[in-house]
Amino acid sequence: MTYTRAIGITADRIITLIVRGLALSKINPNVLTFFGLVINMVAATFLAVGSFRTAGFIIIFAGLFDMVDGRVARETNRVTRFGAFFDSVLDRYSDVALLVGLLVYYGTINRPSYVVLTAIVMAASVMISYTRTRAENIIPTCKVGFLERPERVVLLIIGALFDRMAPVLWVIAVLGNLTVAHRMVFTYQEAKRLEDAQLRARTVAARSGKSTGG
Repeated sequence: MTYTRAIGITADRIITLIVRGLALSKINPNVLTFFGLVINMVAATFLAVGSFRTAGFIIIFAGLFDMVDGRVARETNRVTRFGAFFDSVLDRYSDVALLVGLLVYYGTINRPSYVVLTAIVMAASVMISYTRTRAENIIPTCKVGFLERPERVVLLIIGALFDRMAPVLWVIAVLGNLTVAHRMVFTYQEAKRLEDAQLRARTVAARSGKSTGG
């Protein structure tokens, strides 16, 4: 067994114990989701004052709530449509809160170029989620693209803990917008494929109808 595999198994066991404890406490999973947002807002406050390393550890702690809320819901048979919606909405607020913290920090130290960069990252983060949501109104699924929320959070944690936030923001800005573009292209291709299939089906049906009528 490799070290990474051993760490993964140990972490999963710890999370399982936490989930069981929370399930026994009968806490509402939506409350855990809300706690995750509150903790991320605390992390954003530390980002705003330049305490990046402290913020990084707090983001890790907030991620624990993000990992367990869904599992607690399944463990207690309280999976609901609203719960999934609530989790998604608060995830967006958490993402924006962290980036607002960085906007405040870079504005305070008079770095307008990084204010703009952070704003671009914020736009990409919102659009990654938005493009998937809108796409899945017209095609079955749109999960393509590398930079989804877990990857973005991990990158922010790395940037905070190792004081390399600027390079991390550049990575998220580039890969984030590439993910949006990838989803747009994928949605176009899938939507066209479905429309062509429907057109062919209508054509076949029309010909069949004419044949029968004749």
